[in-house]
Amino acid sequence: SCSTCHNGTQATGKPSNHIVTTAQCDTCHTTTGWIPAHFDHSGVTGSCSTCHNGTQATGKPSNHVVTTAQCDTCHTTTAWIPAHFDHSGVTGSCSTCHNGTQATGKPAGHITTTAQCDTCHTTTAWIPAHFDHSGVAGSCSTCHNGTQATGKPSGHITTTAQCDTCHTTTAWIPAHFDHVGVAGTCSTCHNGTQATGKPSNHIVTTAQCDTCHTTTAWIPANFNHSGVAGSCSTCHNGTQATGKPSSHFVTSRQCDYCHLTTTWTSLNFHHSSANYPGDHRVSLTCKDCHTSNAEIVPYPYAAYAPYCAACHADQFSRGHSGTLTSRYYNCGSCHSISRTSFNK
Repeated sequence: SCSTCHNGTQATGKPSNHIVTTAQCDTCHTTTGWIPAHFDHSGVTGSCSTCHNGTQATGKPSNHVVTTAQCDTCHTTTAWIPAHFDHSGVTGSCSTCHNGTQATGKPAGHITTTAQCDTCHTTTAWIPAHFDHSGVAGSCSTCHNGTQATGKPSGHITTTAQCDTCHTTTAWIPAHFDHVGVAGTCSTCHNGTQATGKPSNHIVTTAQCDTCHTTTAWIPANFNHSGVAGSCSTCHNGTQATGKPSSHFVTSRQCDYCHLTTTWTSLNFHHSSANYPGDHRVSLTCKDCHTSNAEIVPYPYAAYAPYCAACHADQFSRGHSGTLTSRYYNCGSCHSISRTSFNK
């Protein structure tokens, strides 16, 4: 073997700085020249850095990642590159290496953040990433623009508000909605598709939701009859809205014939007609309306009951016409009383 002669006595042996190995000289050297040598790590003892210290053999370059790991943790004895990198033993923050020079850094389209890589990424793979909004700078739409991160879907309500006005960084749904910054009319969203619309039993109206409702709650509602289509009884039927109470006198008239849309109690009562303005000479008789309370009218004399003309004859602009009294009233029930009593 080589070492029989190359023992430092008979022939040149290993110099003092030779790498530590039990291999024979011809494992690396040839008989024609010591250098260049074909090195084979087989038989080399010790750790990589014993030789790869920048003196005996190439060591870590100045831009090498900061690590205490031995060379063979990432490199192989056949070639430096490619290297199988293992973050074990690496010291320092991610950006120490992942700065775009020593190792891949943030790409141009990366979201704006001061957080370290391992806040979202793992050392085994960049994707998938577990995102944490901590440390993210800028408004939501800086990233949530449909390119860098999910943006508003096509069916999103029209608004200029930032995502976090309604959504949280932990989940999109459920969302706490705030109408501040919402553009357009109520029905743009409240159409039964994007947001709750009018229920099937809603009163018939062309008015916008905020005519009666507020953005903080549907109920109670401040109702305005403006824009309401249809007759009063369409809604005032005791189901959709208050109807006639049980004590209401019997009539087929619509509510607004006597009541106002601003109040029930201030009555605008009509006994008149187009032909006979201001008097009772219409197609209705008194009892067509005054049926439920006719018997409880406080007649001054028992003999007057139940005839309206007994007390109200002087309110008819045309007097006691034969047609009027004969059709609707029994004057004899009053005029049988003595003139003295009647005048009282």
